[in-house]
Amino acid sequence: HVQLVESGGGLVQPWGSLTLSCEASGFTYSKSCMGWFRQAPGKEREGVAAIANEGRITYGDSVKGRFTISRDNAKNTIDLQMNSLKPEDTAMYYCAVLCSACSADICFNRLRQAYHGYRGQGTQVTVS
Repeated sequence: HVQLVESGGGLVQPWGSLTLSCEASGFTYSKSCMGWFRQAPGKEREGVAAIANEGRITYGDSVKGRFTISRDNAKNTIDLQMNSLKPEDTAMYYCAVLCSACSADICFNRLRQAYHGYRGQGTQVTVS
């Protein structure tokens, strides 16, 4: 069965850094477009970053220039390096499958719509 397990969240001071990791199993990871989403209490879900199976990348406007997404197809992992963190970055972060065997354009459109398929339980990031 599909499993997505995140790690790396925690409490960090403003302008600090954190790296989140997600380990995936139970599906054809190498053909899937993967991404990170976040949701804070009382706020709508937001697409943070996505990386297509061929390596193309896109970011949400609020994190451009500060966050970096990467994937390792040999290890079935995706990472999110977060720099210059702000209090407004505080949220539950989770990784998800946006689509499989799909084009990067379709994947990135789903990120903008905050739409995804399978997701992990999430890891809390608090910037304070």
